[in-house]
Amino acid sequence: MQLTLLGTTSTDGNCPTLYATDRGTLVVQGYRVTDPGTVAQLRDLLPGETAVEIPRELLAFAPGSDRDG
Repeated sequence: MQLTLLGTTSTDGNCPTLYATDRGTLVVQGYRVTDPGTVAQLRDLLPGETAVEIPRELLAFAPGSDRDG
């Protein structure tokens, strides 16, 4: 899979970051949600899946957002 950087809200080189893939999907880099109570609220989390937390501002870099033009 090839990633293309779409944008980041990080100012110090750390996550969160949004990428586009060559498969027509998006990859989100963020902080893994590990709190058991929060994870229990996720729907149908499959083995191998995880959840990450990102700031709303990161979505401005998503295709179709106002910033995408």
